[in-house]
Amino acid sequence: MQKFTFRILWLDNNVAIAIDHVIGKSISPLTSYFFWPRNDAWEQLKTELDSKPWISEGEKINVLNKTTEIINFWQEKGKHKSLDEAQEKFPEFIFAGTN
Repeated sequence: MQKFTFRILWLDNNVAIAIDHVIGKSISPLTSYFFWPRNDAWEQLKTELDSKPWISEGEKINVLNKTTEIINFWQEKGKHKSLDEAQEKFPEFIFAGTN
């Protein structure tokens, strides 16, 4: 069972990523939103995950790898892809946005 999910703001000039902790059928916010490219969202997220010793290394790696996928998809296609297309690419995540 997946322990973490992403909340993603898909915007024209930024993508923002927050992580939620899934506990049973409940979802609890784990992090605030980290914005790319306004800030180094990946590095900020890594620091935040490292501050939570109860998250295993494997889980941290999985979350950071998914973060890389999302950022890369936004960088390559974000300006030309709609929110709907992003949701189609990452159906397991929660999206909001302006386009």
